Amino acid sequence: MAGVGEPIEIVEYRAEWADEFAQIGAALRHALGGVAVRIDHIGSTAVPGLAAKPVIDVQVSVVALEPVDPFREPIELLGYRYRADNPERTKRYFREPPGRRRTHIHVRAAGSFSQQFPLLFRDFLRVHPDAASEYAAVKRACAQRFRDDRAGYVAAKGAFVWDIVRRADDWAQSVGWRA
Repeated sequence: MAGVGEPIEIVEYRAEWADEFAQIGAALRHALGGVAVRIDHIGSTAVPGLAAKPVIDVQVSVVALEPVDPFREPIELLGYRYRADNPERTKRYFREPPGRRRTHIHVRAAGSFSQQFPLLFRDFLRVHPDAASEYAAVKRACAQRFRDDRAGYVAAKGAFVWDIVRRADDWAQSVGWRA
């Protein structure tokens, strides 16, 4: 997401996002070892062809969110900053240090709804390019309307996101999707 004071910008998909995630993911895997049950590229940059904010979102799945030190310390040693003030209690959140590539690290409990949700959303969009195109159009319109209002941007696309989730759930049931 855009930082405080930064306008929201949606850009065309960039193939290098997958390589950037691979590098970030490898560093996290090395630092976290067995603490990470899995490490996934999530968010719009994880969907080939989807326009996105140029932010690499990484999900680290762990057995438990508490205590935080088993994952906090290794992630901080890589330079990421723990955001203890993050209001979403279903995850722990880290950001890149100033001057580094925009990266959001979301640590979630493996098997939880909050961990499954972004994986299902990503996988559905990967196999449904028409839905991904619809989503890109919604994001562009919301970014234009709420260029300097992150909360407004997120709220404005919310109804469409939940429609995608409903469709993704139907799809998951029909194909036996698993994370």
